[in-house]
Amino acid sequence: MFETTVAPAPGAHPDGHAASFDQAKHAGAGSRPGSWLAVSFLVPPVGLGRIGDAWRRVIDRHGTLRTVLTEDPASRTAPPGTPRLIRTHDIVVTGGQWRRVGDGTTDPRSVLRELFDVACEPFGMPSYRLTVTTHDDGTRTAVIGLDHCHGDAWSLLVLVRDMLAVLGGSEDEGIDLYYGADGVELPAAVPSFADHTRDLERRPTAPDEVRNRWARIMADGDGLMPRFPLTLGDVSAPRDEVVEVIDVLDTDGVAALEAAAQEAGVRLLPLTVSVLVGVNHAMDAGTLRAVFPVHSRRGPEGDRRKWADSVGWFITNSVLECNSVDPLECDAAVSDAIGLGSHPLEPLLRPWGGMPRTKGMFALSWLDNRRLPVQVPVGAQPQHVSAWIRTDGVMAWFVLNNDGMRLRVRYPQTPEACQTVGTWSKMVTEGLRALAGYPGAEAVVGDAEDTADVPV
Repeated sequence: MFETTVAPAPGAHPDGHAASFDQAKHAGAGSRPGSWLAVSFLVPPVGLGRIGDAWRRVIDRHGTLRTVLTEDPASRTAPPGTPRLIRTHDIVVTGGQWRRVGDGTTDPRSVLRELFDVACEPFGMPSYRLTVTTHDDGTRTAVIGLDHCHGDAWSLLVLVRDMLAVLGGSEDEGIDLYYGADGVELPAAVPSFADHTRDLERRPTAPDEVRNRWARIMADGDGLMPRFPLTLGDVSAPRDEVVEVIDVLDTDGVAALEAAAQEAGVRLLPLTVSVLVGVNHAMDAGTLRAVFPVHSRRGPEGDRRKWADSVGWFITNSVLECNSVDPLECDAAVSDAIGLGSHPLEPLLRPWGGMPRTKGMFALSWLDNRRLPVQVPVGAQPQHVSAWIRTDGVMAWFVLNNDGMRLRVRYPQTPEACQTVGTWSKMVTEGLRALAGYPGAEAVVGDAEDTADVPV
């Protein structure tokens, strides 16, 4: 493990700056296991010294990795239920060294999870670590872990790309410039997520129609966020998680599904939403309502890529609602959700004390890595590394790569949830495979009126 030492940045404001809405909510829950995310990838056959130097250069490139979070002391004496005041502070890296972790016989995945549970927590100084495992054949796998406050899935790909770009440079050249896999020169520094937070604070308030739409969403949910529409059993307290990863479609299957979407006049996501609505109808689960994360990396006019190469939590939450299987209406619902997520959340959710903590919450995430402007060489074999957590809700990720589509589902380990969520995920998979023309796959069927417009 490469362990960095840090110190307050010279001239930094002693009180720091306000953290983002999501950072404050995340860190406000306190230090706890499983608050991190991580990515593994193969590194070139170079020495640990050069890998450590490359990591230092990547840290220098990303201002977000030179910030830490603290809790304002006033929060400790605030009345119960008062939101904790979280601040972000600028730091400098003063040094770093490699330290061996584990005994060499324990499963590296267990060692990493234990390490990241302790080191990659919201108030870590810093809250990230780089590790390298050497395999019997001499190859090396690097893993970068960081607390969620400082990154998202897009950020992980940025870090992998930048590490490989630096390691791919010539030591004789001093690696003064960073080059991407396609030979495009990358700037030595990119905007920090803290700059993005301050930019949001300067934006005008959301229009009345957006405020009214959020008010209706919250009223429909009795002041809570959308919940999984089928029974999860006793989730009065978080339960151990169950994580299922399903290979839904191969490359040809994704191409066939894209062709079906094109024929319906939409993209893949709305067509997938039509399947989800059909599953809800078939399971008597009512309207599809789910928390829907959208990215907030859209830069200003004239610089739309401003945040594309930055590291940070560039995600905001919206709500996706749809009760029609017509792909065009699903397309409109997706556009509506993206529009709702295009405005800072804190002012919109202030009447409800921020985003309400909701047991049984249901969230859907869509990540098409093929469309991201950040690309990582396939030979690096990048893979997300998951924490183990306890949960009381359901989270589903649809992930598309060059080798196909996967559905990853996380839910609480109760007999009821294993039954209902397991059935839900199987029906979603079958519905998508049917649209892609897989032999033997059955289309999702609800009542006749609801499914009249399902393309099959």
